[in-house]
Amino acid sequence: MNVVVGVDGSAVARNAAAWAAREAVRRGSGLRIVYADPTEHPGKEHLRPNVARWLDDAVQHVQAQQPDVKVTSAAIAGSPERVLVAESADAELLVVGDRGFGGFTGLLAGAVAVKVASHAHGSVVVVPDVGDPPTFPTAGPVVAGVDDAESAEPVLAEAFRRADDLGEQLHVVHTWEVVGLDLRWLRTRLPAEEVAEQEQLFLAEALAGWRERYPNVDVQRIVNRGSPVNALINHSTEAQLVIVGAHGRGGVAGAHLGSTSHKLIHHSPAPLLIVRSRP
Repeated sequence: MNVVVGVDGSAVARNAAAWAAREAVRRGSGLRIVYADPTEHPGKEHLRPNVARWLDDAVQHVQAQQPDVKVTSAAIAGSPERVLVAESADAELLVVGDRGFGGFTGLLAGAVAVKVASHAHGSVVVVPDVGDPPTFPTAGPVVAGVDDAESAEPVLAEAFRRADDLGEQLHVVHTWEVVGLDLRWLRTRLPAEEVAEQEQLFLAEALAGWRERYPNVDVQRIVNRGSPVNALINHSTEAQLVIVGAHGRGGVAGAHLGSTSHKLIHHSPAPLLIVRSRP
C-alpha cells in the first residue's frame, strides 16, 4: 500500500506532497501522487495541457526533497473528493492540503479537505498552508486529542507509535465542560471540582496500558475545562503533528466532522491526522 496525496498545481498541494513524501520514507512505503482531472467537464478543456505539467512538477518537487522515495502519479477523471475518497480505499494513508483545488473545480477553499476527511475509508492527514513559501514543522511534540474511552483507543495507538518512532514527547489533551453541550455532566449536577477529578482519573486510566507498552515515550497529560478546539490549537503551536479521532461524543477527538474536526482542518497550526479505523 502507498501513501496517496492529492495535488492540483497549487503551492499548498505541493507542500502536502512534500509532507507525504517524507511520511512515505518514514514508513518505507511508496508515494502515489493523484490529480483529479476536471478536463472532461465543459469549460475545463483549456486545463488539459497543464495536467501533465502539474503532475510532473509535483513529482520533481518531492524527489528533490526525498530522492529515495518511489513515486508514481496518475491523473484520474472526476471531482477531487470522489477521486480521493476512492483512492483512500487502497491507501495506507491519504494526504491533502487544507485548501486548494478551488481554482480548478469551483469548490470553496478547504471544502475538499473536509469532504475527504469525512468520507475516506482510512486515516487522512490535512497539511496546513503555513509560511511563505508553504512549509510544515519537522520537529516538536506529537499532540493527541482524547475524548471518551472508545474513541481514545485508536488515537492513542497512533500517537504512541508516532512519538516513539520520532523520539518526541507526546502531549495528550483532554477537555471537559460541566454545562453547555456536554450534557453528560449537566445531568449529574456534580460540583466542578469533582468532575475535574473524574476527568483526570479517566485520562490516567486511558494512558495506563499505553505507557507500559511504550516506556520510552515521555508523556505529558493536559486536562482542562473548556473548548477542545482551542485547547488543541493552543497546545499545537510547537507540534509537528496533531492526532484526533474521526468519531466521538463531541469533545476533543471531535468526532463529528463539521464541528471540532472541521474547525481543526482549517485552523490547526500543524499537520492534522484524523484517525479512522478501516472496516
